[in-house]
Amino acid sequence: MDFPRKQLILVGDRVLITPEEGEDRTRVGLYLPPTALEAQQIQSGLVIAVGPGDPAPDFSASVDDEPWKVGGQQLRWRPMQARVGDHAIFFRKAAVEITFEEKKYLVVPQGAILALVREDLPI
Repeated sequence: MDFPRKQLILVGDRVLITPEEGEDRTRVGLYLPPTALEAQQIQSGLVIAVGPGDPAPDFSASVDDEPWKVGGQQLRWRPMQARVGDHAIFFRKAAVEITFEEKKYLVVPQGAILALVREDLPI
C-alpha cells in the first residue's frame, strides 16, 4: 500500500533554509571546534521554501462595512522578499532547526534575514 507523500507547508513570514556547513578551519589552517562555530552570530543557507507572508489589512473596504459580517473579502498578503533559490544570510539565534523526512532544515522568520543573494537569469 502506497502512502501519499508528505508536504511541508510554511505559514506566515517563515522561510525554510538548508543550512550551509560552517568552515571548520581558519584561513591559516587551524581547526575550529564545534563550540567556536556555534558562537558565530550569523549563518547562511539556501532558501528551499517560503510562506505566504504577513496578512495585510484590506483598506479597500468601506468605513461603513461591518467587519464581523461574513462576506466575500479576500485575505491579502504582504509578499515575501525571499524566493526559492536565494542564498540567505540570517541571525543564527532566530533559526529553529527541524527534521523533515530525515533531512535537517532551519525555519527562519523573514525579519531575521539580513541579506539575500539572488542570481538573476538572463532575459
